[in-house]
Amino acid sequence: MSIVAEAPGFLQVFADGSVKRFDPEIVHASSDHQSSNGYKFKDVIIDPSKAITGRIFLPNDHHSPHLSSGRLPVLVYFHGGGFCIGSTTWLGYHHFLGDFSVASQSIVLSIDYRLAPENRLPVAYDDCFYSLEWLSHQVSSEPWLAQADLHRVFLSGDSAGGNIVHQVAIRAMRRNKALDVKIKGLLSIHPYFGSERRTPKELAEGAEGHVSMNDMFWGLSIPKGSNRDYFGCNFEMQEVSVEEWSRFPAVVVYVAGLDFLKERGVMYAEFLQSKRVKEVRIVEAEEESHVFHVFYTQSEATRLLQRQMSEFMKSY
Repeated sequence: MSIVAEAPGFLQVFADGSVKRFDPEIVHASSDHQSSNGYKFKDVIIDPSKAITGRIFLPNDHHSPHLSSGRLPVLVYFHGGGFCIGSTTWLGYHHFLGDFSVASQSIVLSIDYRLAPENRLPVAYDDCFYSLEWLSHQVSSEPWLAQADLHRVFLSGDSAGGNIVHQVAIRAMRRNKALDVKIKGLLSIHPYFGSERRTPKELAEGAEGHVSMNDMFWGLSIPKGSNRDYFGCNFEMQEVSVEEWSRFPAVVVYVAGLDFLKERGVMYAEFLQSKRVKEVRIVEAEEESHVFHVFYTQSEATRLLQRQMSEFMKSY
């Protein structure tokens, strides 16, 4: 069977529509849920009918000195992978998010949503928004969420996950009265966006490999018959009113200086600023590459990112 799309080492799509994924090292949930790194974790089923799962990270000695209530903020995280690969069980995501739960003294809920091309957009948006509804309903019955402060919920994700953050935030804003969670801020890491119009960086000599790989992932993930001006790819195509933008949460966009997607991340932040979103920050890791925090979980740059994210959360 011929291969029609491939991300070497991660994904092969065949002519008959079948998909083969090659996952890197993963971390299985243990029966005692303990970790030697100051946190515990366990997997939860969010929707068994749609195979949506999650992993909860909780600091072992949890305390929240900046909150008089003693409750912990919640970070809901969406992994990257061009909407086609990735998992919260991947070693890099596991260690980054577990360590972050300790550094930020927060509960982290990391979501495994359904992947394309078997499940094209907007399925990932649907699944990740549903995780917020699940969170609001489980606080009273899930012991690990007993200390969750649903009035201090933050959305974060990298690459495609940063894209998902934007879409879930719009849905949450529009369904605010129906949700028992309050989204206080968005932390978008190296967000993955695009458009039919190429940017200067995408047109530059030597960019062909990056462009073709991005186009492949977009072709696999957007609805059939759509192009890169699909609203989930091109954020400028989303219909959002002036009044809705005024209620959009505060946003911090993290970009990496060596990342091919840096240009798109800056464009996203500037677009939000043009809509007069109440607060938009851009934070750059100048000498780092795309999703470095997943590949180099113990690096100083990753530790700095975790501190920056923690400080952003503490400011709300």
